[in-house]
Amino acid sequence: MLQSMQNRLDEIQARYFEIEKLMSQNDIASDPNSIRKLGREYSQLQTIVDLWSDINQNEKNLNETKEIIKEETDPDVIEMAREEAQLLEEKILLSTEKIKLELLPKDDADLADAVIEIRAGAGGDEAGLFASDIFRMYQRYSELKSWKLKILSQNDTGVGGIKEVTFEISGEKVYQRLHLESGVHRVQRVPSTESQGRIHTSTITVAVLPKAEEIDVEINENDIKIDVFHSGGAGGQNVNKVATAIRITHEPSGIVVQCQNERSQLQNKLQALEILRSRLWDSEIRKQRDEISANRKSQVGTGDRSEKIRTYNFPQSRITDHRININSHQMAQVLDGDLDVFIDPLLQEEQAKKLASLESNTSN
Repeated sequence: MLQSMQNRLDEIQARYFEIEKLMSQNDIASDPNSIRKLGREYSQLQTIVDLWSDINQNEKNLNETKEIIKEETDPDVIEMAREEAQLLEEKILLSTEKIKLELLPKDDADLADAVIEIRAGAGGDEAGLFASDIFRMYQRYSELKSWKLKILSQNDTGVGGIKEVTFEISGEKVYQRLHLESGVHRVQRVPSTESQGRIHTSTITVAVLPKAEEIDVEINENDIKIDVFHSGGAGGQNVNKVATAIRITHEPSGIVVQCQNERSQLQNKLQALEILRSRLWDSEIRKQRDEISANRKSQVGTGDRSEKIRTYNFPQSRITDHRININSHQMAQVLDGDLDVFIDPLLQEEQAKKLASLESNTSN
């Protein structure tokens, strides 16, 4: 192992134990924001510290085993020791490869929950129906992962489709697994209203944002403009009599967020602020990536929402991810939440590129 990597691991271990002490202090333990922030860092470091501990212990055992091989005269004992040494070397190599992946540069958002926005694009009603299909796909994927999904804002088309929907998914490493879903999703199929059987092409956009807590993004009240108006859609007399819908404009960035799902101004305002924080955090993360990434235009890992990332071809029952050229003919299963067939190789490709970049920088 390189000395520079060993030094870094020693520093991480020292920080890990420092956090343990900090979290036991009364003034920090009584502060929810501080304990949440430290807890997030502690969780990130724990896997690395455990792997580093395993490597050190296995290296100690390997040295002891090599001493036995040197000093022992019994052939049977020597053979057993050699087998043990080989097993320990394999364990050290495996742990070292795992720790290299854990040491890859990480966004602050890696452990965050996600706020996802789906919007119908080109294609009229068919795009809205496809947006509804993709929304259900993420609902089913969340159920399979035992994640919790909450709708923040939804605007339907009136024919069973969705113009746009914003929802939050919470659970273990949600944003880390879903961030590469951002982009343009294209569908090719025969709409139910098409009498001549012609295939139509429609698009939707998916934006996956890291859910920002107040500790991550602070919004200055002087920077926002809040408008209150009457909700549209279902809701009975309350819709007509009480203005509960909220529109928040963040003037420095120009970001506009609108929420009208809840029946009270306060609930809609809180949800709108949550979406706004997530959009601002996502914007900041993208700026950082632009600054540090020498390969910003590569297909995998940019998350650029102008990219056509995936095509769902219904006549051929084929889904193609254009970034890594992976095809699946299990259309029904994927739309029913079996997304790991795409997510796992996308994450592996992203990790491989980061690892190659890290090793290149280390060797220079």
